[in-house]
Amino acid sequence: MLKHPLRGAFGAAAAFVISMIAGVGTATAQANGDLVARGDYLVNTIMTCQNCHTPMGPNGPDFSKALSGGLLFDEPPFKVVASNITQDKETGIGGWTDAQIKHLLRTGQRPNGVQIAEVMPTSFYGILTERDMDAIVAYLRTVKPVKNKVADPVYKIQLPHHLFPGGEKPYTEAMLSDKVKNGFYLATIGHCMECHTPFGAKGKDFVGDLGKGGMEFPGPWGKSVSANITSSKTKGLGDWTDAQIKAAITQGVSKDGHKLKPPMGYPYYARMKSEDIDAIVAYLRTVPAKE
Repeated sequence: MLKHPLRGAFGAAAAFVISMIAGVGTATAQANGDLVARGDYLVNTIMTCQNCHTPMGPNGPDFSKALSGGLLFDEPPFKVVASNITQDKETGIGGWTDAQIKHLLRTGQRPNGVQIAEVMPTSFYGILTERDMDAIVAYLRTVKPVKNKVADPVYKIQLPHHLFPGGEKPYTEAMLSDKVKNGFYLATIGHCMECHTPFGAKGKDFVGDLGKGGMEFPGPWGKSVSANITSSKTKGLGDWTDAQIKAAITQGVSKDGHKLKPPMGYPYYARMKSEDIDAIVAYLRTVPAKE
């Protein structure tokens, strides 16, 4: 039986279109997979989201209920519990849109317009690149739903929203190719200076006291005091080697060998890429010395 020449052409064209569609689908799946992997990396390393949002048991975080709500913060202006950020639609963020999640991270505002307490370091997240913001949301969409209703927040004053100096606007991907800028970016989304800058009479002075340390953190570990992480050679990291700074960040070991206390998230930082730790160290070398 003779084949019609046009039928063969149409068949070839159809096969070509199908292969193109399949290729686009594969590329889209790969791109989404890359986003999820990047979001997983950020959420579970430098951003230490589990540190607050995962319930604490007697032996540490209960990862069987990961990100379903955690620490209580009872301060004069507010009393809040770290939210459930799993995909549960009733008690978590499963019913939130992507845009609503991003809006909270950028501005600290819930979908109903309520400003949340800045123990959630949204003042540092303005710097997030658009791709990293997409990545965080893509990863959060993969977090299994856990039904856990945390206590409603109590706000005793109208809470402000501050912006961390230098981190007010999203970085571009190109900016991250610079080692020191990448280190500043990572240290900012990791909100390092939230703990390592002391409270003054008018709040935190992220210019005059940046990285000076001195904040106290009581907990099951007793009481820890945030370190001076400026370039001061007498009070800070100025006479530490790069290796000593990396050991402090990833292993919780000080220059003299003694173990450092929580709540700094050493186990999370230990999973970071070596080049990212190097970038953070490079940035810390530029922090002006404070005594």
